[in-house]
Amino acid sequence: MGNILSINNISKAYGTIQALKSVSFDVPEGSVFGILGPNGSGKTTLLGIILDILKSDNGSYSWFDGIQHDEARRRIGSLLETPNFYHYMSATDNLNIAASIKQHGKGDILNVLEKVNLSQRKDSKFRTYSLGMKQRLAIASALLGSPKVLVFDEPTNGLDPVGIAEIRGLIQRLNAEGYTIIMASHLLDEVEKVCTHVAILKQGNLLLSGPVNEVLSSDDQIEISASDVSLLQQIISAMPGIHQVKQQNGNLLLSASSNIHPALVNEYCNAKGITLSHLLLKKKSLETKFMELTNN
Repeated sequence: MGNILSINNISKAYGTIQALKSVSFDVPEGSVFGILGPNGSGKTTLLGIILDILKSDNGSYSWFDGIQHDEARRRIGSLLETPNFYHYMSATDNLNIAASIKQHGKGDILNVLEKVNLSQRKDSKFRTYSLGMKQRLAIASALLGSPKVLVFDEPTNGLDPVGIAEIRGLIQRLNAEGYTIIMASHLLDEVEKVCTHVAILKQGNLLLSGPVNEVLSSDDQIEISASDVSLLQQIISAMPGIHQVKQQNGNLLLSASSNIHPALVNEYCNAKGITLSHLLLKKKSLETKFMELTNN
């Protein structure tokens, strides 16, 4: 399968603030693609540009192998902010209005309510809905007209844990049905749980992009010490598979290839005549990795 969206060197400034700086990445067809970054990193600006709501200063993007943007928009359902539904109307009536505005999707209403698990409450007034239900109705509205791609900005924002779990489950179900989903999020946990691919933005710069399991793989570290730490540092730095050696609190912290485990380090040091006084495997959490990426 090819890419459904290609973004090439997109830049955007608001006065002196550079919201996006030459951002490029591809979104594979069939993926759940997370655009991850702290608030103010440029995620919403980027979504606005690819949906033709904002103009970029530089760069370009292409949907579906380069079809016209207005043609592409008809194949995309989006949810960028809290939608304006009428509080005193039912879900069905609200979707009827949404379909009229879009000029397509009138025949999809029962089907999309089924997809978001609201058929039982289709005749209830919008104001009787929980926040999670309101968000699911907004997703139902994005599904009108049978789009191929769904674009969501922070889809679980403001929801309670039950609402969050419902939306995450819904995103996974929609993806299993064949929708490509692009979603902005500042929550590492969310991207890790629901996304297949990720692009990480910080202050308008793209830090990394690719499959989630590659980009967010957490590196284990090995902590060692011996009576002569400077000799140990010299010896261990030459060991194949050791990428980095850092001194920390009188110990050495090793970043190593995945095939290097503590027993190998111990054997290597013994063979070089050094007895380790301390040897510990330190699991590095994804949180730590994300904080390292997004802080300087």
